Amino acid sequence: MSKEKVRTVYLYKNYFSNFYEKQKQKVKEKIIWTLKVIESLDHVPEDYLKHIGTTDGLYEIRVQQGSDIFRIFCFFDKGKLIVLANGFQKKTQKTPKSEIEKAIKIKREYETEK
Repeated sequence: MSKEKVRTVYLYKNYFSNFYEKQKQKVKEKIIWTLKVIESLDHVPEDYLKHIGTTDGLYEIRVQQGSDIFRIFCFFDKGKLIVLANGFQKKTQKTPKSEIEKAIKIKREYETEK
């Protein structure tokens, strides 16, 4: 029995796809699983979706496969639609500023085009 979607994940341009295509099969499967969790749960645990405190509405989708950690930036549109921006493999404790800035740029681009 499939649970009804609470929100829809939308891929904006090819930012996410470019990142996704480069991943190993196991990582791809974990990303898809995580996106399904986000689409179907009313309250998504911070383990999977977390607001980036220093930003205006930017979130990171958190994916862990084995010892590899990945982050996919996203933001909401009309509260229900999650627009996926860029993704990267996390290698340090702190999310690189350049990755956050790239995501903010994508978010602005999306909002301008809307």
